[in-house]
Amino acid sequence: MHTEKIKVRITDTGKTMDVVVLSKKADWIEVVLGEGIHSVKCQLSPTRNGLAYAGTAMGREIVYERSRDQVKAELELFNPAAPKSRPR
Repeated sequence: MHTEKIKVRITDTGKTMDVVVLSKKADWIEVVLGEGIHSVKCQLSPTRNGLAYAGTAMGREIVYERSRDQVKAELELFNPAAPKSRPR
């Protein structure tokens, strides 16, 4: 089984870290920070302008700097059997 990792930025310090992705959809990304008993789950939601995903873990804001469209295209690329969104 392949675990997907993404790079997020901690806004307080400006440092980046790799986190493990539990589940990923265009509406949200659920990640785990840390390993073992000290791990923390965090849900990243799209920002208002849709250019990044942001969330908080233990009082600190983390940001995944990819747009919602980029994540949606990435999901469609890796899972072509997924149902396509229909125009309304």
